[in-house]
Amino acid sequence: MEGTATVQRAAYASDLKDDEWAILAPHIPGPKPGGRPRGVDIREVCNGIFYLLKSGCTWRMLPHDLPAWETVYWYWDHWKKSGLWDELNDLLRRDLRSAAGRHDEPSAAVIDSQSIKSAEKGGRAATTRGRKSLVASAT
Repeated sequence: MEGTATVQRAAYASDLKDDEWAILAPHIPGPKPGGRPRGVDIREVCNGIFYLLKSGCTWRMLPHDLPAWETVYWYWDHWKKSGLWDELNDLLRRDLRSAAGRHDEPSAAVIDSQSIKSAEKGGRAATTRGRKSLVASAT
């Protein structure tokens, strides 16, 4: 059952293609040793995660022909906390850069003024103390 779709359904635009799954599958953690066998198709869990990211829907709005939203969310959250998403991003970035004939790691970054937000007010306006109410001082 691991990684092969057991339910025939219409494909979504966000579904992993076979060649994409071949790259991703070796990096997806297997079931915990000694535990109950995994009862969900992990490729379909990934398809659910990518559907949500591509469509922008909420977890509870995942289509019913994908695994239950609670299951998909549990894997997404577990992999986020374990750092798997960062590892996959780094791995894919390095592979893409190598394929383009570039160094594996970027050597520079660009941050423009629109990327970093600061306080709405600055300088004296942000630190000027407000006036006391006349009503409060009259009593």
